[in-house]
Amino acid sequence: MLNRILITNDDGIDAPGLEVLEAIAAELAREVWVIAPEHDQSGVSHAVSLHHPLRTSNQGPRRYGVDGTPGDCAVLGVCHLMTEPPDLILSGVNRGGNLGMETVFSGTVGGAMTGMLLGIPSIALSQCWSDRANVPWNTARQLGAPAVRQLLEIGWSPDTCLNVNFPDCPPEAAGPLTLARQGVGLVQGMIVETRTDPRGMEYHWINFRRGPRPQGPESDSDATRAGRVAVTPVRFDRTDEAAYATLASRLPRLAS
Repeated sequence: MLNRILITNDDGIDAPGLEVLEAIAAELAREVWVIAPEHDQSGVSHAVSLHHPLRTSNQGPRRYGVDGTPGDCAVLGVCHLMTEPPDLILSGVNRGGNLGMETVFSGTVGGAMTGMLLGIPSIALSQCWSDRANVPWNTARQLGAPAVRQLLEIGWSPDTCLNVNFPDCPPEAAGPLTLARQGVGLVQGMIVETRTDPRGMEYHWINFRRGPRPQGPESDSDATRAGRVAVTPVRFDRTDEAAYATLASRLPRLAS
């Protein structure tokens, strides 16, 4: 049993996935601290607020809303609000999978990666769905604590956070916790939808264009599609080794 866990998310402090995560954390720690955005912060990635002040609202014992990003919440929790640092940070449970290149944009993964940057073991958790009105939250609720316990028992590098995705199926139909690589994902591009407000002014919505793509071996998308609980270790270093080798044949490198 851990002493204390900090939980956050990117869907907002009133999101159903955060309630699921509270239940998961309560099985794992004596103290659960909830420090989450007051409003939806999906798509903010690892952003932290450097150019405007942050406000917090105390919403109960060890429970705070923040008018900022998941990264802000992790920093405020570890560096200011908590009397002692957490043993673990959990971010989620996100409504929808965070798979492939979408992890780059994900505020859920960003919250966990900020926790890692602060030296705290961190895990992002997301629940896949095919029907937005019927997200299978019970899958994450039942399988979340056992999955986290298993990962804590194994351990992982301090330079890495873990990205866990629960499949779109009932918990009894889900396969085991399975190691997966970050695949390409389903993002095929971006779209901009332009509309006109009641005063005749244009405004714009940015969104992803998604569709099937070849994923490569052992991908997170294929693992969840097969009904597995997928875990992928992720880190900040995004150096592409193949491109590095190509460029190294034409460009000087810094001598060690």
